Amino acid sequence: MKIKSFYIFIMLIISALSICLISCGKDEAENTKPTEQENTDQKGIMQKGLVILVEYSDIKHSIEREWVKGRYDELNKYIKEMSYNKVYIDVDVTDKWYEMPKPVSNYKISSRNLEVDDSKVEGLIQDAIDAVDKDFDFKKYDFTALFMSTKTSEYGMVGLCGYPGMLGWETDKQLKTKSGQVVENGVAIFCYQAHIGTLFHDTAHILGGVQNGKRMVPCLYDHDLQASPGPTEEVFAKSLINMGYWDPMSCHYREYGVLPPGISSWTKLRLSWLDQSKVKVVKLGETTELQLGALENDKSEILAIKIPITDSTYYLIENRQSISYDKYLPGSGVLIMFANDNVAECRHGNSPVKLADADPSIPNLNGAAYDLGKKTSFVDSKNGLKIQLIDKIGDSYKISIGK
Repeated sequence: MKIKSFYIFIMLIISALSICLISCGKDEAENTKPTEQENTDQKGIMQKGLVILVEYSDIKHSIEREWVKGRYDELNKYIKEMSYNKVYIDVDVTDKWYEMPKPVSNYKISSRNLEVDDSKVEGLIQDAIDAVDKDFDFKKYDFTALFMSTKTSEYGMVGLCGYPGMLGWETDKQLKTKSGQVVENGVAIFCYQAHIGTLFHDTAHILGGVQNGKRMVPCLYDHDLQASPGPTEEVFAKSLINMGYWDPMSCHYREYGVLPPGISSWTKLRLSWLDQSKVKVVKLGETTELQLGALENDKSEILAIKIPITDSTYYLIENRQSISYDKYLPGSGVLIMFANDNVAECRHGNSPVKLADADPSIPNLNGAAYDLGKKTSFVDSKNGLKIQLIDKIGDSYKISIGK
């Protein structure tokens, strides 16, 4: 009897252990599923990035690698939203901080683009890519970023694109490590204080690439005005004469503690993120009525309207509503832009794209949007064009285009 009881006791223990092992194994499997699912859920074209953690002997910091990774996770969310899930980024952040051979003062640059010493930018990039030369294969990456442990005041600029940017954008230019590795596509540089809008702005220069000797996604603020004397923030605000705070390629962001606004249809087209099937082309002189959906709503049948004027100039019309990242815009309504593909960069008042301003009495183009109850029509007498807002249906606008 005692033997039988002992046997039953042992069997109960084995059974309990089996249940525990099965349960624990299930829990472990379930805990790994979200990560596996996240990897398989990524859709679209992946842009692989290398983020090099850069520090200096004269700058003490406590920035953790995981915090930097979190910044790029946020950037990935933004890029996926802006591209309608066509593109996502996946970055490798270096496991350690690489100390540069010189103090930060040797690399420090001006806060004004036109006054930057290019040799210092090139020197920093060269020292950084040489530092990781043995540890990484640059052929695997579509873009590279130097993420520094410095404050903006210590380096001089919060973020910049080295190539295609400060070092030019010649198609035959190559950055090479000391072993001869070619660093493809481009390199951006950021201080740790860089806003998500700044991370996007300078990464987008690289993602857009170079065609026919032009950057596909240039800065949309005026470089000459940005180089004017005065406090940096005030001067920069005065340089936003083309797209104001309606696109981070112009403004980076509206407020430091707030996420960046969404990008314009012009920038989406330059990045090939906006399907041509969602762009309605209306010939000059044609009369039509269209329903224009919100740019952030990819379910809309029409996301932008294009009216060609010449082979290289055209109007773009888009509808910006308080949806997702567009909650951080200065307003809402219909934006009308004039684009000129012959203009490469924003210099001397010229720009490849410029907003028509519905209300010039409001500074910084903050009143640029056309809306019902405000200004509802735009007229280009020279080209015989009239754009009229007729009605608003939900987040969409019924728009008349004609003479």
